[in-house]
Amino acid sequence: MITYLLVAIGLAMDAFAVSVSSGICIPNLKPRYSFRAAFAFGLFQFAMPVIGWFAGEAFRSLIQGFDHWIAFGLLAFVGGKMALEGLEKKDEAACQDKGPKRSILDLGGLLVLALATSIDALAVGLSYSVIQTPILLPAAIIGLVTFGLSLLGCEFGKRIGTKFEKWAELAGGLALMGIGVKILLEHLIKAI
Repeated sequence: MITYLLVAIGLAMDAFAVSVSSGICIPNLKPRYSFRAAFAFGLFQFAMPVIGWFAGEAFRSLIQGFDHWIAFGLLAFVGGKMALEGLEKKDEAACQDKGPKRSILDLGGLLVLALATSIDALAVGLSYSVIQTPILLPAAIIGLVTFGLSLLGCEFGKRIGTKFEKWAELAGGLALMGIGVKILLEHLIKAI
């Protein structure tokens, strides 16, 4: 259960970062837009692992001999990408660079952001499939954690600015990489 929660927190960091950014960039962000964004992020973060899991189920027999390496590789890649994004220099002038279609205020823009922030959850769902872990409970935890952290992110963005956004992505990425290493080590130790 702790692993599910850590994965959920790691996956939610992209949506959290977008929410913090929205709180910074959108003056007087109304609660209804924060709630709508959190719902969209949570829904996509719930659905994508389920889709990834079913895709993995379709190919499991072909990859059983090296499935632990696939899970490790996917989590290391997704986590590494998140960690690197967290280390990139970001400035508050980036608010002016975002067009209306990249804002949570625009429904189309929100759906694009929700999809973009949940692609890594697809890979995690695939990882759960290859290690033969049921998906509904982890997907529900991922969706709920993402919803909650996205709501908090909008509020944090209004209050604290960009400083926390960078560290959230870095921490989320490191957590996903650590879970990938854990999966690999558990499988390699069983093989001994």
